[in-house]
Amino acid sequence: MTQSYIDLRSDTVTLPTPAMLEAMMSAELGDDVMGEDPTVNRLEARMAEMFGKEAAVLGCSGTQSNQMAVWSHCTPGDELLIESTSHIGSFEAGAPAALSGVSVRTIQGDSGRLDLEQLEEALREPDEHFSPTRLLSLENSTNVGGGRTYPLDQLERVGTWAHKHGLKVHLDGARLFNACVVRGYSPADVGRCVDTVSICFSKGLGCPMGSVLVGDHETIHRARRARKLFGGALRQSGIIAGAALFALDHHIERLAEDHTHARQLAEGIAQIDGLSVDLEGVETNLVFFELDPEYGRSQVLQDRLHERRVRLYTLGRQRLRACTHLNLGRDDVIRAVDIMAEVVAELRGAVDGAVHNRYP
Repeated sequence: MTQSYIDLRSDTVTLPTPAMLEAMMSAELGDDVMGEDPTVNRLEARMAEMFGKEAAVLGCSGTQSNQMAVWSHCTPGDELLIESTSHIGSFEAGAPAALSGVSVRTIQGDSGRLDLEQLEEALREPDEHFSPTRLLSLENSTNVGGGRTYPLDQLERVGTWAHKHGLKVHLDGARLFNACVVRGYSPADVGRCVDTVSICFSKGLGCPMGSVLVGDHETIHRARRARKLFGGALRQSGIIAGAALFALDHHIERLAEDHTHARQLAEGIAQIDGLSVDLEGVETNLVFFELDPEYGRSQVLQDRLHERRVRLYTLGRQRLRACTHLNLGRDDVIRAVDIMAEVVAELRGAVDGAVHNRYP
């Protein structure tokens, strides 16, 4: 689908398809706070069954459902362990501390993923000087970590280690279905490794909003209180749930198209002199690449591309991120690469011209 802009900023920019809008408008509604919205109830039951859990609760956003999990697992003064680039620790506005009184201790992992070698070094003996460690939080697929996914055996290994040491495990699965499509494991396979999972519907699955938290009955009961406390209790939210149910039926397998487009984008970027990308690291729908410092900072490239109607994000002095999604097709990817090549060539020409003028 060609748009006025080729928007590679995020899969959150996706718009509902006409069929999804129809599913939303035809959803049977009730009062969700009273437990009487049949569409929400159907979504929550389906998600709990899909992940092999006892219960589920619908939230407004991935941030909200993540924070519902933190509040449910921890008490004020506790700490959670998390990889240093993860969303909960870096992009949720300090919510663990602000909403739950929980401190965040970050651990340097591998492309946003943690394994036993990092976790064992981080484990501390009980001591009055330290915050009690209650929760381990993982992210799959990773965001700033590069769109990488966990192998199932690594999830199993990490989950077993955490439970052995008395920790609960929460999984930020904002793009979990991308990981499932790439790795070939099921949501239930993932659910067996962790205590709670947050699944976001407004990214690759193409819904306008909504996230579901799954877990055991007791944890989800607490999470419902957290949802109310955080101002996220909704009324006729079957409109949201209707979109999510449609996405479960129609938008999971098609994520493979986004992955194919991301690979095409990365391969095109790799051919541009002045840009570099780790092709082996492109697993899902996220592509991270670097601009040669000789040509300026990443913000310059972002601004020039925006002028040419290509949008993406900078993530550091030289690093940029592009994200493929439901509303982008192969032609959009090809055009984006062509425009990137043109802009980088202009930046290269400016550098060459400056050198020539300096040494006539």
